Amino acid sequence: MSTFSEKNIDQNKKDWFIFDAKDQVVGRLATNIARILVGKHKPTFTRHVDTGDFVVVINAEKAALTGNKWSGKRYYDHSGYVGGLKEKTALELMAKHPDEILRRAVWGMINKTKLGRNQISKLKIYAGTEHPHKAQNPKPWAEPKRTVARITKKVVKKAS
Repeated sequence: MSTFSEKNIDQNKKDWFIFDAKDQVVGRLATNIARILVGKHKPTFTRHVDTGDFVVVINAEKAALTGNKWSGKRYYDHSGYVGGLKEKTALELMAKHPDEILRRAVWGMINKTKLGRNQISKLKIYAGTEHPHKAQNPKPWAEPKRTVARITKKVVKKAS
């Protein structure tokens, strides 16, 4: 029996999932989104093929950051010219572009290759509750329950 390797999948065969970012921590939400975009949630995951699904995120403006990140976390952009470095805090970025914090968090978890750019293009983020992807019938993502197999050790005391 040989190892299964996925071929290129047609875009029409991909599923659509919807996430509600309301009161969700950005980092934990981004890890779940990145897993779906890359395709690691499927048993047919192949590293060099785009096996991931589409993701729609709503309520991005209500996502949460923990600790002092609203004022302490910095986002940088550079124009390419000398002195063209621009710096914003998370609060400033959320006020102007509420979807950008989550998009940058997910992009940090995806490969920076041609494949990664195709995968991030399947991410659709919206600040409010409305989105134009109702025709695709996105399914709400329910994280699979992971169980830990517990090994019980019986300690047998030797009679002394």
